[in-house]
Amino acid sequence: MTIVIIIVVLVVLAAIFGAMYNSLVRLNVRANEAWSDITVQLKRRYDLIPNLINTVKGYATHEKSVFENVTNARANALNAQTIPEQAKAENQFQETLKSLFAVAENYPDLKANENFKALQDELVDTEDKIQASRRFYNTVVRDFNTKRTVFPTNIFAGMLGFNKDKEFFELDDAETAAVQNPVEVKF
Repeated sequence: MTIVIIIVVLVVLAAIFGAMYNSLVRLNVRANEAWSDITVQLKRRYDLIPNLINTVKGYATHEKSVFENVTNARANALNAQTIPEQAKAENQFQETLKSLFAVAENYPDLKANENFKALQDELVDTEDKIQASRRFYNTVVRDFNTKRTVFPTNIFAGMLGFNKDKEFFELDDAETAAVQNPVEVKF
């Protein structure tokens, strides 16, 4: 009878341990998938920007610094390696895009141009998808980090190879202030 109780307890513990491991693996995979979704949308944005810049350049040839800033910000975003670097580069890139659209506002013919309108619509759609992807990623990261640190999973998480929290994709204080203020373009 004692052996049966020990076997039942071991089976129950193994089932609990397996369920914890599987849920951590599932959340880890979802977080990686969510990050991949962000990178897909960012790639789409990076591919649209050169076309948008060339369209605006045709109308606004004297705003060279704006085009250079957008191009440099795009390159920095493409070269970012870690999630915090990517978040910072993306937020800077987003700010430079605002200045590009501020320049475009000064050219009525450009605003009416079909190519510009199509590119702008694509970019707006992409930005919306990026925001949705960021929210989804941060939700999955929150779920993973919570699961990893709650009892009794926190006891076994380290042993299972889940030693640290995943990083959120977020703005720092300076970038938050920059996003809230409109870009001012002077001629």
